[in-house]
Amino acid sequence: MAYVPRNNAIVDKSFHFACDIVIYTQSLKSNGFYEIGGQLLKSGTSIGANIRESQRAVSTKDFKNKLGIALKEAEETQYWMQIIEHTGIASVPQELPGNCEELIKLLVSIIKNS
Repeated sequence: MAYVPRNNAIVDKSFHFACDIVIYTQSLKSNGFYEIGGQLLKSGTSIGANIRESQRAVSTKDFKNKLGIALKEAEETQYWMQIIEHTGIASVPQELPGNCEELIKLLVSIIKNS
């Protein structure tokens, strides 16, 4: 099943970010960094999963809660990328930190304005 764009910036951006994370963590794992690759994979893909789940929220409170979880996962993803960069075990693709920061800003804005 191919991805169908949702014409919703946060949903589409988080999906593409998750795909980039999957590809990047494969390279981490192939170089023996299984644990940190797994942590990054879980948090990086969870952002989009929670955003997608928020689209079927039963209330505003539920919507904001799901987006709040996505925000926490985005912060965790940022943390793992900083660990990877700081320790020098691998290079993080240049676009990943910026894309993660963009998701964080979008999430904060949506939560504040909901």
